Amino acid sequence: METSLFTKCLFEFIGTAILILLGDGVVASNILKGSKGYNGGWVVVTMAWGFAVMCGVFIAGPYSGAHLNPAVSIGLALAGAFSWTYVPGYIAAQLLGGFVGAVLVYLFYKDHYDATEDPDLKLATFCTMPAIMNKPRNFFCETVGAFLLVFVLLMLTVRENAPEIGLGTLGAFPVTFLIMAIGMSLGGATGYAINPARDLPPRIAHYLLPIKGKGTSGWGYSWVPVFGPIVGAGVAACIYLCIF
Repeated sequence: METSLFTKCLFEFIGTAILILLGDGVVASNILKGSKGYNGGWVVVTMAWGFAVMCGVFIAGPYSGAHLNPAVSIGLALAGAFSWTYVPGYIAAQLLGGFVGAVLVYLFYKDHYDATEDPDLKLATFCTMPAIMNKPRNFFCETVGAFLLVFVLLMLTVRENAPEIGLGTLGAFPVTFLIMAIGMSLGGATGYAINPARDLPPRIAHYLLPIKGKGTSGWGYSWVPVFGPIVGAGVAACIYLCIF
């Protein structure tokens, strides 16, 4: 039986919410004061983000293909591997899921947010900021990271055998290792958002939530992790089409 668009979007929402809950959750565990996971390190963060994607894929893969990322949905549509009709609904579901996941992280670690004085650390649990602020280069870094994600996805996808094209098409474990590799190799400059739903909705949540001593939400940088991944996905789709 064909899965309805509502069901597809529902599982994109759930999968993305779980992705952000676990992904932003490991950052909160790693840097918020008093956490038992304090100072776990970059390897812990990148591994947990990979596992977070794996969980999202297990949840959404059978129903929506598990895009969990607007850049993935746009890139696959540009490559002709996904219907443009579904793109607006998928993106709306992903953005809403990202917001809900971030709110859950705040509720879970509320006492630790209150105990942490540094507003930059609090912001880092929601969204990305670069290690060195250089927006053109930061944009390039986000573009390259998302390009790699979408290009590998397209190259490993056999469309004839996969009616739902997305992260779930590859299976959860290859995607897990791909996300870990991107994070460990290319994440040090910007925090590797590579996903507008991973960055923008949690940033909005940071802005709206009554977080004690939270500081600014970094809006001057916010366009980089939104448009960089979309451009990277578009480049991946164009190269894919040129090859095939």
